[in-house]
Amino acid sequence: MRKNYAVIGDPIQHSMSPAMHNDLFQFYGIDAEMKKIHIKKELLESGLIELRDMNIAGFNVTVPHKQAIIPFLDELDPLSKAIGAVNTVVCEKGKWIGYNTDGEGYLRGLLKQLPDLPQRKIIIIGSGGAARGIYFTLAQYGVLQIDICNRTLSNAAALKDACPYPVNTNIMDFASAEKTLSEYDLIIQTTSIGMSPHIDDTPIQLTNLKREALVSDIIYNPLETKILSAAKIKGAKTQNGIDMFVYQGALAFEKWQGFFPDTERMKQCVLTQLGG
Repeated sequence: MRKNYAVIGDPIQHSMSPAMHNDLFQFYGIDAEMKKIHIKKELLESGLIELRDMNIAGFNVTVPHKQAIIPFLDELDPLSKAIGAVNTVVCEKGKWIGYNTDGEGYLRGLLKQLPDLPQRKIIIIGSGGAARGIYFTLAQYGVLQIDICNRTLSNAAALKDACPYPVNTNIMDFASAEKTLSEYDLIIQTTSIGMSPHIDDTPIQLTNLKREALVSDIIYNPLETKILSAAKIKGAKTQNGIDMFVYQGALAFEKWQGFFPDTERMKQCVLTQLGG
């Protein structure tokens, strides 16, 4: 019997999750299909009722539902509970169980480039949902120093205070971060600044970036944002958002199917979709 999977959001047409997962289903001979389901922000409750009627086996959750869906779930894993957001739901024996694979997905991709991650000094740009998932996950992993740079300092301070895992964190404005950028081994850009179609925007100037640093931007459209292009000119290493997207999807697939899929195949599928 074919299993039904979905990705829900508002908007949803841009999502590449179905292409990636349906390719895996075909590759592994799994009788399943993932569809995009548009659920408007104000119609989440009725949309989820319809989803239950579809006998859904699991689904991904994207903006703006990652936090709003929590009251409608039966259980949360500890990390998604701490983060306060869910991007993956497993449907088992009538129960909907929520997980957050965004932070773990980012961590998996990052460790390929920085295996000695806990010893690195990190600064995160932004304090939104993506920053929250990454910050909590890296703190849980054992990173000792993660500073947060944000335009609204109170939001960054609230993020720091909410983290349940021990980590040293300084709150910084953009001017201070730019001045001390040479102290950091890893700069993580988590905002939407630089995303298509606003490809000429950049959140921070890299004048003081050190050559040995890694600049990581979670955006993957375009594949090289302006901040990554500037980092390359400085001789630094760069990472776009493809790895995070692929690994969060792979972790969701593992929760649904019980085994970890071929991430290189997934990456090529996404690149093909992007025309890269």
